[in-house]
Amino acid sequence: MDCRSDCGACCIAPSISSPIPGMPNGKPANTRCVQLDETMRCKIFTSPLRPKVCGALQARRDMCFTHRADAFTYLLQLELDTAP
Repeated sequence: MDCRSDCGACCIAPSISSPIPGMPNGKPANTRCVQLDETMRCKIFTSPLRPKVCGALQARRDMCFTHRADAFTYLLQLELDTAP
């Protein structure tokens, strides 16, 4: 499955503990990554600077659903369920 245009849910909803260019301490959940462009696409998608955790998260129908809001709901719940 390809990423949905103008979504960016996976770059906003989950926390990322790895350093990201422009966010050396990672990012908290429900925070927009600084590497998202105006069309909600990752500016460093093909860069070796992209965190490995980001590359491991692949778009899937059971995560992305058919609407951005549903993806946010799912990912934020997953964040809560896996919080320490």
